[in-house]
Amino acid sequence: MAVPKRRVSKARRDKRRSSVWKLKAPELVKCPSCGEYMQPHKVCKSCGKYNGREVIKVED
Repeated sequence: MAVPKRRVSKARRDKRRSSVWKLKAPELVKCPSCGEYMQPHKVCKSCGKYNGREVIKVED
């Protein structure tokens, strides 16, 4: 039966796991109606439109 000879140190363990948990910045696209940058597949916060329809009323 395979058993580790020595315990893995916290530093060595954390170095191995460090690349797994990196977060990426959200992708941004231009809104086709107003031209502001927004996340894809989300409602535009500046004009309130999604897929060409007004979903949210935005007050100016």
